[in-house]
Amino acid sequence: MVLELDEEEHARALAKRCILIKSIYEFYAQGSTYTELHEANRHARSRWARYIPDTSFKFTVIGYNHGLSQRQQRDVIENFSYMDFLGKIDMKQPEITLGVFEIYESDRRPDGRRNRDGEFSQAYFGRLITEGTARSLISMFDVKKRDYVGNTSMEAEISLLMANQTQAAPGKLVYDPFIGTGSMAYTTAYFGAHVYGSDIDGRQMRGKAKAPGIVRAAAQYGVANRIVDLCTFDVTHHPWRCGGLFDAIITDPP
Repeated sequence: MVLELDEEEHARALAKRCILIKSIYEFYAQGSTYTELHEANRHARSRWARYIPDTSFKFTVIGYNHGLSQRQQRDVIENFSYMDFLGKIDMKQPEITLGVFEIYESDRRPDGRRNRDGEFSQAYFGRLITEGTARSLISMFDVKKRDYVGNTSMEAEISLLMANQTQAAPGKLVYDPFIGTGSMAYTTAYFGAHVYGSDIDGRQMRGKAKAPGIVRAAAQYGVANRIVDLCTFDVTHHPWRCGGLFDAIITDPP
C-alpha cells in the first residue's frame, strides 16, 4: 500500500496504532522490471543523495509469495551500486535501512509451476522509516495470558482491530452491549476510551471469584479505572433514553 503523508512523524504515529502494519518505508521507486525501477530511482536521487557521504546502511530484499535465494538477494543489492554510498555497511544497527520488495501475484505461475526469481509483477524500493510497533499488543492481549476468559472470548488481534475502528481515544465513551468476558473492552480502554458494558447474562461478566472477572482482567492491563460500569439487561429492552450518549458501539453479537 502506498500512502501520501505530510511528515515522517505521521508514519510513526500510524505504526504505533495500526495493528496490521509491519513497517513503513519512504517511497523511492517502483517498476515492473528492475530496469524501470533503477531508472525511477535515479530520478529520485534528491531523496537519498544526502545519505551518500557518511551514513551507515544495509539493504534488505523481500519477496511476497516467493522466497528469494541468498544469491538472488545479493545480485539485487549489487545492482544498486550506482547509488555510491560511502558509509559503512552495518547489518546490526545501521543509520538507514533500504528495502527492496518484489511482489509476486501468487506462489505459482499459470501453468502450475513455481515462480522463478525475478518473475515478479512489481518491485518497490525505499528507506525504512519505522517498524510497526503496535503488533506487540497482540501478544500483550493474548487470551491465553489473560486472568479471566470464557469459551467465546474474542482473540486479541480482532479485538485490537475493532478498537481502532471505533477510533478509541481519551475523552470518548464506548459501549459494548454484548460484553461477555470483556475482550474488546480491554483493548478499547487501552487506547484511552472509557467503556460501559452490558450483557443479558451477568454471570459472564462476573465469573465465580469475588471481584468481577472483567474488572480483574482490566486491572491486569492497567485499565480498570476506564471500565465505567457493567450492567445486566436484555439489550432489546434497554434503559437508555433517546439521543446520542456514546461515541461508538463495539461488540461481537451472539
